[in-house]
Amino acid sequence: MTWRPDPDALRDRIAVVAGATRGAGRGIAAALGEAGATVICTGRSSRTEPGGSDYDRPETIEETAELVTALGGRGIAYRVDHLDAEQVRTLADRLGSEHGRIDILVNDIWGAEVLKGPPPTWGRPMWEHDLADGLRIVRLGLETHLITSHAPLPLLTARPGGLLVEITDGTTEYNAARYRISVFYDLVKCAVNRLAFSHGHELAPFGAAAVAVSPGWLRSEMMLDNYGVTEADWRTALNADRADGRPPAPPGFAESETPRYVGRAVAAIAADRDRQQWNQRSLSSAELAREYGFTDVDQRQPDSWTG
Repeated sequence: MTWRPDPDALRDRIAVVAGATRGAGRGIAAALGEAGATVICTGRSSRTEPGGSDYDRPETIEETAELVTALGGRGIAYRVDHLDAEQVRTLADRLGSEHGRIDILVNDIWGAEVLKGPPPTWGRPMWEHDLADGLRIVRLGLETHLITSHAPLPLLTARPGGLLVEITDGTTEYNAARYRISVFYDLVKCAVNRLAFSHGHELAPFGAAAVAVSPGWLRSEMMLDNYGVTEADWRTALNADRADGRPPAPPGFAESETPRYVGRAVAAIAADRDRQQWNQRSLSSAELAREYGFTDVDQRQPDSWTG
């Protein structure tokens, strides 16, 4: 049986996806849009003010907002540098003035994919890393989340039912038993899980919930480019005899997922009247797919954490 999103599941909900330019953020914004939400898409990469991102890439927040609208929601793009507390306060003031509340806040800010380095550099002692690069990983992946929660959370608690989602890499359980790439990366991804736990403790008295959600192996725009494939032919990255001479992707890539999959995980929690059950929890997109029955865009339920 083919699974399809409910186009009215989040109709009239106001969502903010911080870090919506590409990757998981774009996938989350899109999935909220296909469920009917109004989605404020924020980030630094904008058609009107190019050059703000740490990445030299073409994606923009305006493209994401247009995708949200095309899928049945209402997409709105606001350029925000989430390391700048004043810009985030201005965003919160604007949201308060225009909408009076927010129902969903997704912290998906990252921007350190290049700084973490390619796989051959993973596992080096921290003293062999450039310290400035390491500290920027912490700022981009953790400080941004704190800044982005501070000003908008009063809008999320304006009425019961608000949802804060922290996007990370690896659940609390998974990361607790494994070292993740480097001291800097490991610290950030473990800390973001803990942020959901801490926020959930403070939000519960207001009838709001916080949850950490981790995608699996994400076929982001950058990942597809890394393997020289597109979403249409991504499986060719697994071929041992690739025409372009590139080495094949590891077998685990077969269980990779589109950014829409983690987006549907967020949308499923947001649409659940009993979403408070997930407060302070840390979950993967695959776990939530099994719980709610949604699929990726190809009708699969991939799980790269166990696959």
